[in-house]
Amino acid sequence: MAADRADVVLIGVPKKIIVDGLAARFNLHVIPHDGNAEAAIAKVAPNVRGAAVTGAPYAMKGDVMARLPKLELVSSFGVGYDNIDVKYAAAHGITVTHTPDVLNEEVADTTIGLLLGTIREFPQADRFIRAGRWPKEGQYPLSAATLRDRTIGIVGLGRIGKAIARRLEGFGVPIAYHSRNPQPGVSYRYYPKLVDMARDVDTLIVITPGGAATKHLINAEVLAALGPRGIVINMARGSVIDDDALIKALKDRTIHSVGLDVFVNEPEVPREYLTMDHIVLLPHLGSASVYTRQKMEQLVVDNLLVWSEGKPPLTPVPETPWPPQKRA
Repeated sequence: MAADRADVVLIGVPKKIIVDGLAARFNLHVIPHDGNAEAAIAKVAPNVRGAAVTGAPYAMKGDVMARLPKLELVSSFGVGYDNIDVKYAAAHGITVTHTPDVLNEEVADTTIGLLLGTIREFPQADRFIRAGRWPKEGQYPLSAATLRDRTIGIVGLGRIGKAIARRLEGFGVPIAYHSRNPQPGVSYRYYPKLVDMARDVDTLIVITPGGAATKHLINAEVLAALGPRGIVINMARGSVIDDDALIKALKDRTIHSVGLDVFVNEPEVPREYLTMDHIVLLPHLGSASVYTRQKMEQLVVDNLLVWSEGKPPLTPVPETPWPPQKRA
């Protein structure tokens, strides 16, 4: 790698640690997310060798990468990378990195908080007090659900899924999981078919990657199998759940409740969810602490820094391992 300053574009929100870290080492071009984005990309495209993308909905699709003939590395903010066209990147010798591990524990903590809040109706109880109902109506009604008699099924037992499972062990609840393949060294019961697991548990925690392969994985069949005591916690991507099927299941009381941290068209949320008082909604808070987000930002920078020194990127995604294959 030459010692000169490589040209790098930043697509998305210009987060301070990313901007400061990249500007100190590269010729950084922050692409505005307005009507001038196309012109800004066209101006710098011939020389761009690296890119930082600060998370969905900001995307690096194949048509954009095709306009950057010297592009070598895309450093993406977030553990999920369905906003990056990794198939195009792999076919053209472009390495994609993401920010795993540094957010595992924060997302796992948030998951447990959302699980407990949904089961025990903590947000609803808070609203009960704030509305002045306690003095007038007496004690808040007993919650219909409890964690004490539940069996948890985790959909996707990757890094974060395992961190969630470790926390659940402390609650003494039975744990099962569904993923593409059984995980080595794991004692929880494995289900090759999601619908079979849904029949045997009453709570699903969804923490699988997004993308076409998992679109509408939680569908009407799975919800019916989960049953009237069923609770779904989605910490994955909004696309993993069939919203129409879930809304119907909630209205018909096919399942008991849901806790949702992610949605298909964030920050827009389906109106039907907003009218339901027996569910819990969060505005994508999974890793949203200053502590964890700073670590994620720094990892975006570090992946580009080590690459600029001719070293392997720290966290390439499986589809684009280092070293990259020869360009097509």
